[in-house]
Amino acid sequence: MSELNFMDKLLDRVDVEWKPLSDVAEYVRGLTYSKANESSDGSGYKVLRANNITLSGSTINFDDVKIVKHETKVKASQKLYKNDILISAASGSREHVGKVAFINSDIDFYFGGFMGVVRCHRGINPRFLFHVLTSGIFQKHLDEMLKSSTINNLSSSVMNAFQIPIPYPDNPKKSLKIQAEIVRILDAFTAMTAELTTELTTELNLRKKQYNHYRDQLLSFEEGEVEWKKLGKVAANLDSRRRPITSGLRQPGSIPYYGASGVVDYVKDYIFDGDFLLVSEDGANLLARNTPIAFSISGKTWVNNHAHVLKFDTYAERRYVEYYLNSIDLIPYISGAAQPKLNKKNLESIPIPNPSPEEKERIVAILDKFDTLTASISEGLPREIELRQKQYEYYRDLLLSFPKSGKEAA
Repeated sequence: MSELNFMDKLLDRVDVEWKPLSDVAEYVRGLTYSKANESSDGSGYKVLRANNITLSGSTINFDDVKIVKHETKVKASQKLYKNDILISAASGSREHVGKVAFINSDIDFYFGGFMGVVRCHRGINPRFLFHVLTSGIFQKHLDEMLKSSTINNLSSSVMNAFQIPIPYPDNPKKSLKIQAEIVRILDAFTAMTAELTTELTTELNLRKKQYNHYRDQLLSFEEGEVEWKKLGKVAANLDSRRRPITSGLRQPGSIPYYGASGVVDYVKDYIFDGDFLLVSEDGANLLARNTPIAFSISGKTWVNNHAHVLKFDTYAERRYVEYYLNSIDLIPYISGAAQPKLNKKNLESIPIPNPSPEEKERIVAILDKFDTLTASISEGLPREIELRQKQYEYYRDLLLSFPKSGKEAA
């Protein structure tokens, strides 16, 4: 029997009553405190806030946790317990309001005033209610309740009015059995997504490690082994042809408009046509190196004055320099701490090992293969996760699509 047919049978003629959340759970708001309550020595109560629920939802980020002094007034109800459903209850952004995370075990954390917790009464499976609160049913409720307000706040009245589908309300044992089966199916999808994410992330990190090892090995030359040339002698600099356009004056189009770290916008016209290497001229990424500071572009393009434009005679030379610049420490050539800058003079003074054209082609061919493999995993990871998430959402909405009576639908 297929999963779809199984679910059709599971939901076939199920007796359902839609009840307000106040009938099946308790909604508690978090503790409020001022700046003066915050601990300066790391001792006190650890507090989760709205930003601790990831924007994609369902998980908690513990990297940025507030700690308030022990003398801060707290309630036992404002501490997090196993099976709590933590929810972002207030935010300046509507996008973040209503994001939820499930607390799998007792943890030594409280939750702040912009947060809320849903605690189920007997007869309600907490994971069942968690899946309901991640569904389109809940988001539709929030859209309707908050559309006429400029304040994104999940008050008790907003939350308690939310209607929850309860299968077999007059038969608690049977109701919990159906809820548990729905949870089993939906949890299996979330576990599959988590497993796939871990597997692909591990594979990606392994490939990156291998790539960095071979890149550094291939681009490390002993003194006297090869000729060294200043970058200004290896490439033609076309910075004089760059033209920045303020965002308000850009004509929308299909031509990529490049800045220091990649595509900034798409415009109607172009100033470059061909294959070039762009190198970041300024910006924090020169020091952070979160993205490559050297990257190739091809075809019709527009480049602003935040990226140097270099022209090479061959593909191998361009890619070779691209790989080399991304592998070395550039701090000695960067000026300014608050506003890091790699000016033209310093860029052109960078020494580049200059092996034979044949050796450059060999190195580039090897690194291109690793780059393609790493890129395919990097691009495939979010696609696979998105696919699994869509499958989960499809089955979740299918499993929770209980019919409403005429009175409830109204």
